[in-house]
Amino acid sequence: MLNERLSHINTGLKPLRLIQNAPLEGKTVLVRFDHNVVKGGVIRDPYRIDRSLGTLYNIVERGGRPIMMTHIGRPKDRKTGEIHCRMEESVQPIVEYLERKLHVRFLVPEFHIEPGEGMKNIDTSINHAIKSLKERKIGGIYLPNTRWFKGEEAKDEWRDRFAIQLAGLSDIYINDAFGSWQPHASTYDITRYLPSYAGYLMQEDIDNLHYVLDPERPFLAVVAGSKFDTKIKPLYALYDKADQIVLGGVIYNAYLAAKYDINIKGIAPEDVKAARELVEEDRRANKIIELPYVVESDTMEGKTEGRYRTVPVKDFKKGSSYNYFLDIAAESFSERQVLESFLAAKTIFVNAVMGYTPHFTEGSKALDETTDKNSFAKKLYGGGDTLQEFKNLCPGLYLSVLDNTQYYFFTGGGTVLTAIEEGSPYGIEPVKALMEQHAVEALV
Repeated sequence: MLNERLSHINTGLKPLRLIQNAPLEGKTVLVRFDHNVVKGGVIRDPYRIDRSLGTLYNIVERGGRPIMMTHIGRPKDRKTGEIHCRMEESVQPIVEYLERKLHVRFLVPEFHIEPGEGMKNIDTSINHAIKSLKERKIGGIYLPNTRWFKGEEAKDEWRDRFAIQLAGLSDIYINDAFGSWQPHASTYDITRYLPSYAGYLMQEDIDNLHYVLDPERPFLAVVAGSKFDTKIKPLYALYDKADQIVLGGVIYNAYLAAKYDINIKGIAPEDVKAARELVEEDRRANKIIELPYVVESDTMEGKTEGRYRTVPVKDFKKGSSYNYFLDIAAESFSERQVLESFLAAKTIFVNAVMGYTPHFTEGSKALDETTDKNSFAKKLYGGGDTLQEFKNLCPGLYLSVLDNTQYYFFTGGGTVLTAIEEGSPYGIEPVKALMEQHAVEALV
């Protein structure tokens, strides 16, 4: 059934190669997950790991032997280019979680680390582990953080070298990391050397994107961000597609500053300038549903008693100056126009943390509770931060809707926004690579 649903947006392209059609029996299978859930050496939320278990189970059940990999954090210093293999960005917590969950032993091979350059090679010592894997003495191999390897994000021969070394470990490659949208060696280059397929989680994320790309209307989109200019392209793509749109965070602050000609502390002039175009566009299209109450704070250091207050948007006066707007007041979502927009929608897409976390959270909590009041709409959440806020602020609601078919939680917010911006998930390089395997087609 999933194969058939995916075909509705495959028009004009080679079909996406699916794990269902991969010959796994007796094969060593290299599978790329998006298990980037470790911060400070601790798993903050195992949701992405749990969602990938279906693919892992399918590989083993059909006779494959899994070698797994993921990236974690940003070990590479953007300024110096040095790679620092810190234990707080190790895959070990993921492996321990999987072992507890599945009662299976996984092995993490150890490779030589060159200070500042990370791991240059996959040592031949891994062959002993692969032998144990094939003999079923271990349940799986989990490679070290892919970003610890010099070739993962390299732009030179080290990248191709790493991809070839990865390919030498296995017979088949499965990409189940839709959230890892950047074309790196372990998500993109590897497909040149192995028969490659999409895992079940990647398929589900792609399949559910059609609810956003071709939504049932009315379609309400909720978008927030910490900086306006980083969200301009996906914001305009959503604006064009949505019937109504709700803004939050710095995006909303920049919009308010531009529309009402006010000064808001912490909002850069370039963000206000960029927002003016949106204000002009909305004067014609009238799609933005304004949230009528914002929370002003004198400081960003915390929610200090006596130093924050609710400010009605209707009281703004041209030229006035305000301190930081760090949240949306909960009562905004009880206002008739706002509430009616949420209740009338047939599709709701949320990629938004409304307030400045962890201190200002009432807007995000009210957003999630208001969204849930619409029991008929398809509700789609994108982004790790969005999902984490939902889980933290509304734990009971979160648990109750995890298996609710009216809800879908994407595992990669950046990937979803990129797909929305492009109008299709098939332009994302790692996905496209699964459909353009000219070099290996003869092997399958």
